[in-house]
Amino acid sequence: MSMPAGLRITRLLMLAGVLLLVFHAPLARTDGLSPAALTVAPAAPGPADVPDARAALGAAADALGMLRTAAFAPGRTPRLDVTNTMEYWASGTPFSEFHAALVYNPPGMRVEFTNPSGSPQHAIEVVSGKYAWNESQVGAGLEPGKGTATPALNAAKERLLFLWTMPYGAVKAGLAAGAKAKVSVENGTTVVTFPFSGQLEGVTARATLDAKNLVAKVETQGPPDLTTESDFSDYADRGEIPTNVLFPGHIVRKRGGKVLADMQMKMVDTNNPYIVIPVPDNILNASGK
Repeated sequence: MSMPAGLRITRLLMLAGVLLLVFHAPLARTDGLSPAALTVAPAAPGPADVPDARAALGAAADALGMLRTAAFAPGRTPRLDVTNTMEYWASGTPFSEFHAALVYNPPGMRVEFTNPSGSPQHAIEVVSGKYAWNESQVGAGLEPGKGTATPALNAAKERLLFLWTMPYGAVKAGLAAGAKAKVSVENGTTVVTFPFSGQLEGVTARATLDAKNLVAKVETQGPPDLTTESDFSDYADRGEIPTNVLFPGHIVRKRGGKVLADMQMKMVDTNNPYIVIPVPDNILNASGK
């Protein structure tokens, strides 16, 4: 018995919806990153003694658990980077409490922290694309009477650098650099060097991979406030719901040799939590849009 036409159409629409969900998020355009760079295909063959940057970054993405293949056609579809949003909660020096919400497409970040010896002791710092601001409460400035959003436009690059020097951001940015990414082996360790683009153009990064191809260190060179060093260790699948995405248990960030943060993870969500960071109207107006 043949299938009724209406049922065939319904099934086709359902299949189209599944395809859209699988492929839309990884291929959407990000700030300064090419959509094609987020598809990790096998590297082109080359001389055996010449390391390949794309292959090294692909191995890092695989080790971190960033890649997925469509379940309905394994082996016949490209392995895609589906890691877009994540949150983590940590504590350490100088922060007694630290919560970061990260999103890569479009790029943005909200960090809320308590620093007992700082001024202020509690702060919420936000960046979304080229806009940066501070909030008196989460989501401040989006609705009248609900908190205050204060422009911090000069902090946008520094905050974006925090986002893109996380292990996942470094892999994404390295792949987006294409042929400009170079790989070397230094004392038996793989190092990938690449330039950032977009808001961070003019800054160069060096990502060091460990023996398991996990990102162990990201160093940046640029203006003094954008010259940093970040160390990542003690990787594990730390989510309450296992996702096979590995996250470092220990993060140390430095600038000019000074430790900015030394943090131990308390809780992590790498299961692409819902994160949106809209820009308040007063921040748009302060920047001239």
